Amino acid sequence: MPWPRPLILASSSPARRELLRKYGFSFEVIPPHIEEPDGAGVSDVRQYVAELAWRKAYAVARRVDYGVVLAADSVGWHDGEVIGKPTDRQHARQILQRLSGTQHELWTGVCIWFRPEDWQFAWQERSRLLMRPLTEEELEGYLDSGQWQGKSGAYAIQEQDDPFLTVLEGTISNVIGLPMETLCRIWHQCLPVLAQRAGSCQSTATD
Repeated sequence: MPWPRPLILASSSPARRELLRKYGFSFEVIPPHIEEPDGAGVSDVRQYVAELAWRKAYAVARRVDYGVVLAADSVGWHDGEVIGKPTDRQHARQILQRLSGTQHELWTGVCIWFRPEDWQFAWQERSRLLMRPLTEEELEGYLDSGQWQGKSGAYAIQEQDDPFLTVLEGTISNVIGLPMETLCRIWHQCLPVLAQRAGSCQSTATD
């Protein structure tokens, strides 16, 4: 899917890269390399993911002269607390034991940054999930698989027939880390208009 100018994904996430490829986007990757907070003490998860996505976009936009920078950040939200990425196997076990048999939310903040105009388009999206109760054997097997590594909520949802997770509200792509349905809709409806405006501004500036 062509964009009005080069698309740069400000993320090192393999899952986000795979989603963009699946939907036909051409892009390059520039990881933002920012230090991400652990989410302790957060009371507004929507604002939290919005700020992190903006920080990632900003870190990469400073290094891009011309293009569209796409950044996203996803975290779990359970009982009023951020559930981020596990630091090790034991931490992953604690997270999964906490989520087992309960509902939780997965929030993703997205920021699209036009360079060189520095126009920004941002939104936040929520999905609600149910994790069925995990047996001790299932828990250990999942930990052995390593699928928890680098994943918010200590899990990587399967797009078809996940054995442990059910999406009750929202989209699976949002749970994976990039809400593609909304991104494609914005691309079709909004970004061409912005690109046209950018072209008009550049034409006026050079006349």
